[in-house]
Amino acid sequence: MIALLFPGQGAQEVGMGEELAQAFPIAERTFAEADDVLGYGLSDVCFRGPVERLTETDVCQPALVTTSIAAWRVAFEHGLSADLVLGHSLGEYSALVAAGAMPFEAALRIVAERGAAMHQAAQANPGGMAALLGMSDSDAASLCDEAGECWPANYNCPGQVVASGTRRGIDRLLGLVAEQGGKATRLAVGGAFHSPLMEPAAERLRPALEAWEPEEPAIPFLSTTTARPEGASALRANLLDQLTSPVRFGDAGRAAVAMGVTGVVEVGPGRILSGLMKRINRRIPSLQIGAPGDLVGLEGL
Repeated sequence: MIALLFPGQGAQEVGMGEELAQAFPIAERTFAEADDVLGYGLSDVCFRGPVERLTETDVCQPALVTTSIAAWRVAFEHGLSADLVLGHSLGEYSALVAAGAMPFEAALRIVAERGAAMHQAAQANPGGMAALLGMSDSDAASLCDEAGECWPANYNCPGQVVASGTRRGIDRLLGLVAEQGGKATRLAVGGAFHSPLMEPAAERLRPALEAWEPEEPAIPFLSTTTARPEGASALRANLLDQLTSPVRFGDAGRAAVAMGVTGVVEVGPGRILSGLMKRINRRIPSLQIGAPGDLVGLEGL
């Protein structure tokens, strides 16, 4: 049983998708479609940067979805099939496209609005994020409560929790971790994502999601917000809740293993999710598809 993993914001890199577009017409058409839908040269930003433009939230989000879907379409043409899909935050949109629940064009329009909404909310409610390393989920949550104005944002895997909060809250959290001799790293992000500070972004995004008519996923979609399979009737609410709720990738990864997953394929740039799955269950082999040479690994699935 194979699960597809789709990365979220943070996996972007200049040059992503260019080799796929040069080698495979389906990938080239995917980037051209994105350029047409969005009305600007997204493909040029993906291929040539600059990195400052690629990391802007409203550009980064459609860029990652486009690159992931280009890689998925190429892999599908080369025989990749899957029994389950899941994504990390933004990656859920790519997963829903692969599952047949959301058209690619709709995903592009929604995530462009999502990125703009998150950027606007971050400007109105400045905040930050920090990775807490080597502590349990419950201990991390307790420290967030003690710090105040701070919340768990990503339960990624055993020993890795990301917290989100106001600048004051993150400062206090880092101080508490240091006092206890723990390890924490402030992240270079533009806002307090997956926290109550993103409520304005959820409200702005609501009309775009309401304009979309979800289809029932043809491949089971495992939410990393609820850590359980979700059908069409729950998808709009799920994607809204996602903005203000923690990503429970660790719980979702364990649920996937319990459902019978025996291998994972990370589709898109980077190997972040493959690494998290290895921390969740070392016995689950992984493959990453982001460049033409990666397709050789499909023969072993």
